[in-house]
Amino acid sequence: QVQLSESGGGLVQAGGSLTLSCASSARTSATFHTGWFHQAPGKGREFVAAITWTESTYYGDSVQGRFTIYRDDAENTVYLSMTNLKPDDTGVYYCAIGGGKTAHDYHHWGPGTQVTVSS
Repeated sequence: QVQLSESGGGLVQAGGSLTLSCASSARTSATFHTGWFHQAPGKGREFVAAITWTESTYYGDSVQGRFTIYRDDAENTVYLSMTNLKPDDTGVYYCAIGGGKTAHDYHHWGPGTQVTVSS
């Protein structure tokens, strides 16, 4: 059973930056797609970004140009670098394994890490 664990969340002012980490018990170089999702209070999980086993990346429209996903295969960790953060980015960030931009197509979810962006 693959296990994922997110870290790096916290409180940041609008315009600030944070980098989240997703540590995997599986080899990231052999994982089909690893994705990040954002869940705002009272809402469903929204796709943020994903990286494929060939290191191709794709992003949700709301974060394009602000967030960058990358990975370190030596550490089996996928990172999400977030810049120019906005209050709407507040919520819990989850990583998971799957493919595409729909939460339903992902599994092995981590417990999440909280990000709060103050205005």
